[in-house]
Amino acid sequence: MQRRTLLSAVLLPIGTAATSLLSPSSPMTKTQGEFEVTKTDSEWKEILTPEQFSVLRKHGTERAGTSILDKEYGKGEFVCAGCGLPLFVSDTKFNSGTGWPSFNDPIPGAIETSVDKSFFSTRTEVHCRRCGGHLGHVFDDGPAPTGKRYCMNGVSLEFAAGEAAPQA
Repeated sequence: MQRRTLLSAVLLPIGTAATSLLSPSSPMTKTQGEFEVTKTDSEWKEILTPEQFSVLRKHGTERAGTSILDKEYGKGEFVCAGCGLPLFVSDTKFNSGTGWPSFNDPIPGAIETSVDKSFFSTRTEVHCRRCGGHLGHVFDDGPAPTGKRYCMNGVSLEFAAGEAAPQA
């Protein structure tokens, strides 16, 4: 066996395993079609910016501190940038100091979660229950009364100013 063939036979499986461990999980490919709002990648690209598409549809993450929504504290609702579903009311937003918009409680029934085992860790991914768009992750280090920190990508959200519907 030639040295090059032997190296390929050994290194290819290692590279494939490393790539799968380092790349973001993609539960949407497993659940595509199970949401009220479904579109092809081409259709999503027509309505989303490239950064929104990367985050909402491909599980990307925006750089910390880049979203204007991190400092948005007006009255209103934060809605899914993909389908417009209200996700969080302004009364649940707090400054986590992380550089991403953070909330301690979603609107009941607005989000769903799944296990994210990417980047050598296990986290709880948060996505829109209507379109499946990736929003961010939830952690157990938030303020009272929930103790939760819903750390959201600002590009996944849009802010709708006005009186937010009361939290149930």
